[in-house]
Amino acid sequence: MKTLTEQLAQYASYHRDPRNVATHFIGIPLIVIAITALLSRPQFDLGGIVLSPALVAAAAALVFYFLLDLGFGLIMTALMLPILWFGAWSATLGTGVWLAIGLGCFIVGWAFQFIGHYWEGRKPAFVDDLVGLLIGPLFVVAEAMFLMGLRRALQAEVETRAGGMRSRRA
Repeated sequence: MKTLTEQLAQYASYHRDPRNVATHFIGIPLIVIAITALLSRPQFDLGGIVLSPALVAAAAALVFYFLLDLGFGLIMTALMLPILWFGAWSATLGTGVWLAIGLGCFIVGWAFQFIGHYWEGRKPAFVDDLVGLLIGPLFVVAEAMFLMGLRRALQAEVETRAGGMRSRRA
């Protein structure tokens, strides 16, 4: 399995235009919310524990994040818990509202992604490696941490491997 640095550097190499990175701060959370909402049906009550495809998928993703890095695993868990709650809540709504939430967030999220990659002039990372679908949310969290001045050594290594950010095109 690739290391955290390798995963982030590979993903970052597809995201060197700051406008593209900015669109990911909106698009990726919306896509995660959408998928979680849509996978929150059906729900199975197992003696007080409500299980759904969303919970299973989130648990698998969180195991992956913890294997990459304990700190990022904890942050991703803290971020995923309210999203799981929202998804479970949306699943209790009428089918039309539930689908409007899930599909609406999905469509708007991908619109942001495709606008960003248009500016980037490069296809999304997941086209070449499906693991990119899991790394995208982690990338957004890492970029937020980098903006806050955290994990500077990781940021430096990722930027060395991926190349620096490009200036905005005219």
